[in-house]
Amino acid sequence: MDSLTQIVLGAAVGEAVLGKKTGNKAMLYGAIAGTIPDLDVLASQVTDTVTALEMHRGFTHSILFSVVFAPIFGWIVSRFERYKNIKDWSLLFFLAFVTHPLLDAHTTWGTQLFWPLDLRVAYKTIFVIDPLYTLPFIGCVILAMRQNKTAKKRRVYNNWGLFFSTAYLAITVVLKGIAFYNFELALQNQNISYTDLDTRPSPLNTILWTANVDTKDAYFVGHYSFFDSKPITFYRYPKHHEYVDALKTNAKLQRMIAISKGWYTISKQDQKLFFNDLRFGTLSLKPDAQNFVFQYEIKTDSNNNIYFVETPKNRDDAKHLIAELWLRILGN
Repeated sequence: MDSLTQIVLGAAVGEAVLGKKTGNKAMLYGAIAGTIPDLDVLASQVTDTVTALEMHRGFTHSILFSVVFAPIFGWIVSRFERYKNIKDWSLLFFLAFVTHPLLDAHTTWGTQLFWPLDLRVAYKTIFVIDPLYTLPFIGCVILAMRQNKTAKKRRVYNNWGLFFSTAYLAITVVLKGIAFYNFELALQNQNISYTDLDTRPSPLNTILWTANVDTKDAYFVGHYSFFDSKPITFYRYPKHHEYVDALKTNAKLQRMIAISKGWYTISKQDQKLFFNDLRFGTLSLKPDAQNFVFQYEIKTDSNNNIYFVETPKNRDDAKHLIAELWLRILGN
């Protein structure tokens, strides 16, 4: 999830653990702990694109990281805070650390919760930014922090935030199941034979869902809103994996394919090859859209080694996407 959401979750967890004993300092340290796992993004500054993608939501988002580093941070904080109980501070950091990847596991990218095992947990039930999850949570945390540390209302407000946010996550699982069923039914009615079906919510909401459908030579992409009154339309995206036949044995390409979980297309523009991660869709809902959210140009250096350069995002495309989303959420 986005940084703001993780800060709010961390603050609420900190309050639940030590709010009664340390007041707003528990929220402060919980918020700090909630942001620490995302420091893995700094890897992009010191390594290549492929390695940085592999590291993202890796070790720092694992149970192992939470177990190892929570006592260290707990000991450090206990050295200069008036409240000296190392065990309590360690529990705060552990729960703030571990709830971060547990929440991220509901997004499309997922987390390597069981690192070093090569297993990424991704339920794909919530978009990385979801106002319905975050805004009520923020309100509850703000109400809690304005109360005296011993006030009963402080615990009540904080618990409301934790309860409603968790309940919303549970609801998204149900919504995903309903959307998945409707996509399956539409594929059956349209006689589309497929080998795999992957669903996820569209940006900023859980009303409009997207499906990636794997067939022999192409992927089909469809959108379904709970307000739809017409059948789902699927659009075809040719895989064009043959464009990189000469690079099939290249280790870096194989790593990119593994990162995308095999959901990728190869496109060619002005004699340039692009690797498109299909899991995150495009910056437009138009049928012929090729501006993928995560698109990487495949380049070759002087030694014929390949490397990947991410295509910059266009803010205007993002604005247009939000407008398109609003109209599509209301139904087809």
